[in-house]
Amino acid sequence: MSAAQSISVTALSGLALALAVGVGVTMLCRRFGQPAVVGEMAAGICLGPSLLGLLPGNLPAHLFPPEARPYLSMVAQVGLLLFMFGIGWEFDTRFVRSRLGSAGTIWATSLTVPLLLGFLLAGTLEHPLLSTSGRPVSDTGFALFFGLAMSITALPVLARIVADQGLRGTRVGNLSLGLAAADDLLAWCMLAVVVALTNTGGAGGFLGVMGWSALYLAVLFGLVRPLLAAAAARMRSRHLPYAAPLVAAGVFLSAYTTAHIGIDAIFGAFIFGTAMPRPEQSLLQRAVHAPFESVSRLLMPVFFVVTGLSVDLTTLSLGGFAQAGLIILVACVGKLGAVTLSARATGTNWRDATVIGALMNTRGVTELVLLSIGLNLGLLTVPLYSSMVLMALVTTALAAPVIRAVTRKPAQPAEAEPELLEAAAG
Repeated sequence: MSAAQSISVTALSGLALALAVGVGVTMLCRRFGQPAVVGEMAAGICLGPSLLGLLPGNLPAHLFPPEARPYLSMVAQVGLLLFMFGIGWEFDTRFVRSRLGSAGTIWATSLTVPLLLGFLLAGTLEHPLLSTSGRPVSDTGFALFFGLAMSITALPVLARIVADQGLRGTRVGNLSLGLAAADDLLAWCMLAVVVALTNTGGAGGFLGVMGWSALYLAVLFGLVRPLLAAAAARMRSRHLPYAAPLVAAGVFLSAYTTAHIGIDAIFGAFIFGTAMPRPEQSLLQRAVHAPFESVSRLLMPVFFVVTGLSVDLTTLSLGGFAQAGLIILVACVGKLGAVTLSARATGTNWRDATVIGALMNTRGVTELVLLSIGLNLGLLTVPLYSSMVLMALVTTALAAPVIRAVTRKPAQPAEAEPELLEAAAG
C-alpha cells in the first residue's frame, strides 16, 4: 500500500469513528432533552486532545494524523457548505418582518448589548499579533470579531429547541425565531466585513473586496435568481435526477467565487441559498431539499470533529479556565439577561421573557462556524478558541433546562428533529 493510500484509509477510519461516536453521544444527550447539536459538539471535543488526548499513546494523533486531516476537512467543508445553503434557502425576510413587528427593542437589545460587552471584554484578552495572511491583527478588528462572536444566535438550533419544547406556533416561539433570523442576517453581513478587513491590507484592498462583492450580489440576484426561478417553473418529474447535482454545482461555484473575492466560502453557499426560488411543495423542494439535508446531517459530525481537534482544553491554565468562565458569564448576561429584561420591559411576563432570553442565548453550530473562520484567519489563539467553543457548548446546553425550570415542564426525550422551515412556518 502506498503512502497516499495509507493516509486515505486512515482518513476513512477516522471518518467512521467520528460518525459512530457522534451518534452515541448525541443519543445520550437527546435522552436528557438536549438538541442533537449539543451531542455532536461534545463528541467533537471528546475525540480531540481535550479528552482522548489525555489517554496514553497520543490517540488523536494516531486516529486523526496531520496527513489525514486535510481529507477530513474537505469532507467537513462539503457538509458545511450544504448546511449553509440550506439555512439560506430556508431563510425568508418576510418571516422576519412578520414576526418582529413591534419587537424592535428586543431585537436591538439582543444584538447591541452582547456586541458591546464582547467589544469591551476583548480589550482584556490576548490575541495573535499576525493573521494567517501575515498581516497585523488590529485591536479593533479583533474586538469587532469577538463582539460579533458574543452576539450571534444559532437559528437552526433555536428552531429545534422550539419544536422540542412544544413552543411551535406560540407567540414566544415565533418571536424568538424572528429575532434569531434577524440576528443571523445582520451577523453574517458584519462578519463578511470583518473577514474582508482581515484579508486585505489597507482601505484600497477593502474597498476592492466590497466592490467585487457588490458585483457578485448584483449578478446573483439580477441574473442568476430569475434563471433559477424560470428553471424551477419548468421543472418536470423527468428532471428530478439532475436537479440536486446542478444545484450543488451552483453552491460550490458560488462558494468558490466568494472565497476568491476575499470573503469566506460559506457566504457564497448561504447567499446562493437565499437566491433559490421557494415554491411550496415543488419538485425542486423534493429533488434538492431532502437529499441536501440528509447529506449535511451525515457530514456535519465530521465538521464537529475537525473543530474538536483544534480545541485543546489542556492548554488552559487555571487563569485560562477563569477566563473561559468569564466569557461564559458575559455571554449569558449579554443574551439571556439582556433579552429577558428587554422583553419584560416591553410587557412580556417574566416566564415568557425568560424563555425568549434562554432561546436567544443558544450559539450552537452557527457559533462554531464563526469561530472556525476566526481560527483560520488567525484571529484567535488556541486557548481562546477553546474557551469560545466551550462557551458555545454551555450556552446551547443551558437553554432546555432553563425553559423547563420556568415552565415547570419535566425533561422528555426529544423526538426526531424537525426541519427549520417547518418550525419557522409554525
